Amino acid sequence: MIGNLDMFGFQALWSPFMLITTIIIISLYLYITGNGRKHFSDTEEISNKQRTFFIVSLILFYLVKGSPIDLLSHLMLSAHMTQMAILYLVLPPLLLMGMPAWLLRKVINMPIIKPVFRFFSKPLIALVVFNAIFSLYHIPVVFDIVKVDMTLHTAYTTIMFLAAFIMWWPLVNPLPEEQRLSGIKKIGYIMADGILLTPACALIIFATEPLYATYSELTAWLAALELCVPAGTLAGLDLGGPELFNALPLVEDQQLGGIIMKIIQEVMYGSILAYVFFQWARKERENDELELAQAQEMNPKLVD
Repeated sequence: MIGNLDMFGFQALWSPFMLITTIIIISLYLYITGNGRKHFSDTEEISNKQRTFFIVSLILFYLVKGSPIDLLSHLMLSAHMTQMAILYLVLPPLLLMGMPAWLLRKVINMPIIKPVFRFFSKPLIALVVFNAIFSLYHIPVVFDIVKVDMTLHTAYTTIMFLAAFIMWWPLVNPLPEEQRLSGIKKIGYIMADGILLTPACALIIFATEPLYATYSELTAWLAALELCVPAGTLAGLDLGGPELFNALPLVEDQQLGGIIMKIIQEVMYGSILAYVFFQWARKERENDELELAQAQEMNPKLVD
């Protein structure tokens, strides 16, 4: 199956444009957070941990959007769902944890961005908007329309990524002034997010027939394939159909896609849940120690 992908050519498999874009973004990030900081006011040094988070997120971005995984996502629904899970559930929190607080603060306080961001980053709105956009995308009639139109596909997936970024904002943003949720509320937020995402996964996992024409009907499948394969290359190929590239029956591949999405969601949400819990526990312990120290200052007899 994988060997068949060679027929689509190097550009479709490895996207040189996406590779160059990724390298440029990483280079700009390293410059802005390094020597380039002198050109900005109110900056501060970032940790190597933050740099690692950002670079790993960009490498993951290239792997799912510029490597053969992107081509496979147009051939197999299971690959598409893997790509979706990484793009919207893994990349945004890694990006947020890798971004300098001072740079994020400057961006979200820009006059054009500030009022819009303030509204959509409210926890309840952020939660509902992302899950609504994500669930709507997986309704078969919407999915098949979006998947065959380059402009519509680019616009929808960009909006969905921005919504995912804002959805993760209340949980992992590095700005002290933007911490709107307490530790226990963050845990509730994560649990609610998992519940809201479940129907879309369940729709795919428990369906007993192929849901999406772009993975089961030849005409729609070819139209969707044009989004990632140069038109000249695709025109010169004699393609039998989706089954040529998939070892699994369509329904089983579809179910596998839903399961992969759910597993990645559970792993990611579980990791963030642990991260939030330990942050909350550490903060509570620090507050207790501070209160004890203040009490001891007021009443030295409390000291052993």
